[in-house]
Amino acid sequence: MQSKPMVIVVSGPPGTGKTTLAHRVAAAIGCPAICRDEIKEGMAHATPGFVPGPGDPLTMRTLSTFFDVIGLLVGRGTTVVAEAAFQDRLWNPGLTPLLSRADLRIIHCVIPADLALARIHARTAADPKRGSHEDAQIGDDARLRTHNAFQPVDLPVPMLTVDTSTAVYDPPLPEILNFLSR
Repeated sequence: MQSKPMVIVVSGPPGTGKTTLAHRVAAAIGCPAICRDEIKEGMAHATPGFVPGPGDPLTMRTLSTFFDVIGLLVGRGTTVVAEAAFQDRLWNPGLTPLLSRADLRIIHCVIPADLALARIHARTAADPKRGSHEDAQIGDDARLRTHNAFQPVDLPVPMLTVDTSTAVYDPPLPEILNFLSR
């Protein structure tokens, strides 16, 4: 008898260290990390002259592509780490169809808003691929409001909140991996 694949959702507001944690978890358990921003960066690379902005065409295509890839992998029996800064209103419709096909676990990343903002500024300045995102078009006040009003994924599955303020997570990575063990 074969068990269901696992979908490990790594979510939280922008700048909370989700992508780093998602790749660490994926490497530790031996599965792919499907990251929304990396999909959009690949789309922007294939679209010369693309200009990002709230609600731009690539952002809309990225959402459906992200869930299509997760669904395809789950359908083939693959455990995945799925990472995005989606709030519940976007995660819930994309994940609900997977509840019967996969074992879902949620890791919700949290850090203080001022640290998230500093991380966003640092990555925007240091990583040219960030140009495919609307980071530069969103002001600090709007970012802080979004951070403080963030609605975590709300599904009837196990959830773990992780403080990602430092490289030593709270709880630490071994405890996170224990949360993911069946």
